[in-house]
Amino acid sequence: MAIDQTTFNEELHRTAFQKKAVTRISPNAVLDMAVAFFKEQGYRAARTGRPNQIFVMGGREGALPRVTGEVAARADVGKPGTTLVTLDAAGERLGPTMQAFLTHLREENKRLRAAEKTS
Repeated sequence: MAIDQTTFNEELHRTAFQKKAVTRISPNAVLDMAVAFFKEQGYRAARTGRPNQIFVMGGREGALPRVTGEVAARADVGKPGTTLVTLDAAGERLGPTMQAFLTHLREENKRLRAAEKTS
């Protein structure tokens, strides 16, 4: 089922998810966590050819014939030990799943910070 370009663009805009987060978790650990998380949710996820970036792909969601997303992590942003995580996706299910990953990332960051304070 082919859709016209206007419908496609409107659906991309409607279901877009773009956020940034800051964490103390290393970029490699963030990306490994993201790959595992999205695979558990039924998406294909793996590292891209670009450093510090993964892709997320899925099948048809709503009017979109295929959904894609990416997670990128940059080290030492602002100060040493700080990682900037950029989340970008579009899709009826992928957008909320990306939000769920962001929530998971924030919970892990809080857990690690609490562990650092107690030790």
